[in-house]
Amino acid sequence: MKPFESFLAPNLDDYLTYREGLGYALRPCRDHLRLFDRYVHQSGADWSSLHPPFFLHMRTNLTMEAVSVNHVLSATRGFFRFLVRRGTFEKNPLIDIPRLKEEITVPFIFSPEQTDQLLKTICNKMQRTKASFLKEFALYIAILLMARCGMRISEPLHLLKHHYRKEEGTIYIEKTKFKKDRLIPLPKAVMQEMENYLSVRAQLCAQDQNPYLLAGKDHYPLSGPQVTFLFHHAVREMGITQPRKKLGNIIFNPPTPHCLRHSFAVNTLKAIKERGASPQYALPVLAAYMGHGHYSYTMVYLKVADASNRKHLYDFSVWQRGRM
Repeated sequence: MKPFESFLAPNLDDYLTYREGLGYALRPCRDHLRLFDRYVHQSGADWSSLHPPFFLHMRTNLTMEAVSVNHVLSATRGFFRFLVRRGTFEKNPLIDIPRLKEEITVPFIFSPEQTDQLLKTICNKMQRTKASFLKEFALYIAILLMARCGMRISEPLHLLKHHYRKEEGTIYIEKTKFKKDRLIPLPKAVMQEMENYLSVRAQLCAQDQNPYLLAGKDHYPLSGPQVTFLFHHAVREMGITQPRKKLGNIIFNPPTPHCLRHSFAVNTLKAIKERGASPQYALPVLAAYMGHGHYSYTMVYLKVADASNRKHLYDFSVWQRGRM
């Protein structure tokens, strides 16, 4: 772990130790504080420099998007609250530093048909050789779980064998984001694919000692870059790659693996609406299924009605840029 560089390094280490003792994860707070620490170090600041104008200058000079600058300011503000409580600093210098106005990010949304096509494309590209088939089958299952169950990319990769419960038809996801555990039911089609994978694994690896449900090399799990590479390869083959576009304060992001999670939520809420029910009533259940800390985080998906509406907005942004 790379150490902090500025004169505040001992205090930053103490703060992170304090947060860890309260049960918080070190990341992403450590990453945000590292950016603050680097700015302090490069500017040659000392205790006498840490007044509001210094932080206004830092806010202006951090070369990143507004949402990232706000994360750095928030982490730094929490650090100085800690110093004030400890008596190291008299007053929090960031208390009156306002957040930057953030841009609205619209993720790429796969329609149900595009999701089906993506999975079919990945399945068809799997090499049927003994050396490659099992790994590619495992990568396919990882993307399947993201697409059909709304998992984050790290979640299927960290599953252990006993987390899959065939008798119940469930998967247990242990302490991911928000330090939450959850037990989710699997769709029958996903269970069938999982059973196929495990059957192939048992036949090809009779002495298998890998503890992970989706086995990588030796005793290790699959990696995120492996999943990302396969995802982007399939997206390119489908011809739905799109560059990042900006219209005013709205940013349209290109397809990424995490978009499968967004798409799962949006398409689930759309299907509920099409059945004549209210998506609002489903939010607490969907939030629990996806592992959100509170169902208010799930409410953002109501702002993107479906893949078609997102595409119309994106096409409009391209048209507008062409007129400029």
